Amino acid sequence: MGTTSRWWKRDEDGRVACGLCFRGCRITDGAAGACGVRLNHGGTLLSPWLGRFCARAVDPIEKKPLAHWRPGSLIYSLGSLGCTMDCPFCQNWRIARPAKSVYGAYASVPFLPPEALAREVRGLGLDALALTYNEPTLQAEYLLEAAPLLREAGIATVLVTNGAMSEEAARDLLPWISAANVDLKAFTPEGYRRLGGDLEAVKRTVALWVRGGVHVELTHLAVPGLNDDMAAFAAMVGWIASLSRDIPLHITRCFPARRHDAPPTSRALLRRMEDAALAELAHVHLGNV
Repeated sequence: MGTTSRWWKRDEDGRVACGLCFRGCRITDGAAGACGVRLNHGGTLLSPWLGRFCARAVDPIEKKPLAHWRPGSLIYSLGSLGCTMDCPFCQNWRIARPAKSVYGAYASVPFLPPEALAREVRGLGLDALALTYNEPTLQAEYLLEAAPLLREAGIATVLVTNGAMSEEAARDLLPWISAANVDLKAFTPEGYRRLGGDLEAVKRTVALWVRGGVHVELTHLAVPGLNDDMAAFAAMVGWIASLSRDIPLHITRCFPARRHDAPPTSRALLRRMEDAALAELAHVHLGNV
């Protein structure tokens, strides 16, 4: 059944405590964590979707979005199943939060050996790989095995992530990541609670990776009623600038998707946010406009 997870411990009552993300799920035998892909099987935490990818594409690097890392290049993108958050407006919800019955279909998706992954990327004439579309940290154990082989082949590794991982996982991944786009979805604890996330975990990941030399760009999806308070937005921009005013910020427009049926974000709000961000940051980009 699957590969044993890296970040976990067994409780005395037979449950396992997952240490991958901020949730610290305590999972009973036969059940899965909130992500849907970490399973307690007889007191061992397994991740049967490791190395199994249901979405593959060659994308422009700007689609991640990364605007200041190898601009104009192409990147091989892989996605799998599951997410550690639960955003009502998720565009990729069919793989990030699929029906429970889909999670058990891992056996029908071929395992991609790490050494074959490096050959696949190079065979396409590319020199960068992105784990994206769903939450990439759910493939963290696979990435830690594949990353040395990718680096040896001259292939850079990119993550497009919600950033809501444990400090231990963020530190373990740091040496192997060349670039990352991290979603900074709100800047209040309540805003993150509404999305099933944790603001402090995301801030910790961003700060750790920036200080560790990873090229980090941030995406802020502007959602009226969730994160359109300009005082909170100004606080977010100030915090980003305290790390580095050169961190690129992508402010993107939200459209109806999944459980979110509000009209698209107004361009006027995007412009107000852009003006506020440019007062403190060197690189601000509007997206989905």
